[in-house]
Amino acid sequence: MTNHDVNLYGTVHGGVIMKFVDDAAGAAAARHCGFNAVTVSIDEIALMVPVRVGDLVHAKAQVNWTGRTSLELGVSVWAERWNEADREPVNVATAYLVFVGVGPDGEPTQVPPVLPETEEDERRFREAEIRREHRLARRRAIESHRADLR
Repeated sequence: MTNHDVNLYGTVHGGVIMKFVDDAAGAAAARHCGFNAVTVSIDEIALMVPVRVGDLVHAKAQVNWTGRTSLELGVSVWAERWNEADREPVNVATAYLVFVGVGPDGEPTQVPPVLPETEEDERRFREAEIRREHRLARRRAIESHRADLR
């Protein structure tokens, strides 16, 4: 991270980390699909530890779940001091994002399924289903509330 990325406190803007998360998830989504995928929502992002100028920052993105045209990705962001090679990287952020596959016509298109291979993959898949159900329930509740106001 450079001095162009910092806020008034001397730490990296949360928005810079959010863009980094979105870029990592977008790359993983496109690689999984073999075609374009676009961000539909950021389900959750937790910024846990400040990132400082000079920190070496890297992300790991993984497809957790796929539906017909959508997919959920989990991203973890890690930072390490540029001048402290013997220190373990610190987990500074985690996020869950939803993407949709996009065909050449710009319309949603079917995405390849994700097939959990390990117990950890299976856990991530099931938890992604829970987050999806919560998103859909929240949407239904808001739509119902708005209909009641009419």
